[in-house]
Amino acid sequence: MKRRPGQLRIIGGLWRRRLIDFDSAEGVRPTPDRVRQTLFDWLAPRIQGAVCLDLFAGSGALGLEALSRGAAHADFVEQGRDQALGIGEALRRLGAQDRAKLIRAEALLWLQGAATQAMRYEVVFVDPPYAADLIEPVLQGLAPLLRADNRVYLEWPAGRAPILPSGYTWLREKQAGQVSFGLARFAAPDPETRS
Repeated sequence: MKRRPGQLRIIGGLWRRRLIDFDSAEGVRPTPDRVRQTLFDWLAPRIQGAVCLDLFAGSGALGLEALSRGAAHADFVEQGRDQALGIGEALRRLGAQDRAKLIRAEALLWLQGAATQAMRYEVVFVDPPYAADLIEPVLQGLAPLLRADNRVYLEWPAGRAPILPSGYTWLREKQAGQVSFGLARFAAPDPETRS
């Protein structure tokens, strides 16, 4: 099925093959299908019942894919008005409003205020604008919101992988065309091993 610009396809789970409209302005670029397939193959043992966070949600592709594949809940954080409206409409059309929360906010500012919230995430998708150099500060702000057994997906333009802050380790990395991506895990340093 040929997609027009401003459409993405959910590739697995309950809503497989469903087309979702999104606002492609402001450089919004959904994670490509083959990258999403690899990512969700990696996450297959843990996505069912997971609590997820889609930061810089843009089109909402990653959070929607997670919900389609059985995630219990997904929070979508998106600054753009039109992009947020698109995600809200997709959630409504899919009947997923009770399993999701849409937060219209700038991701770094939201992270600063979210550290005291009760919600903790098992799976987080971090796909900021490529030119913004935000991965390191986002990961630092994200650490207090992660459950002990967590996975953090990162996407960046092909080339050198981002440097992970203390506590994060790479589990997997891959490149597909002009997109590099990887899966990391955060483990808080043991206070007894600190010098």
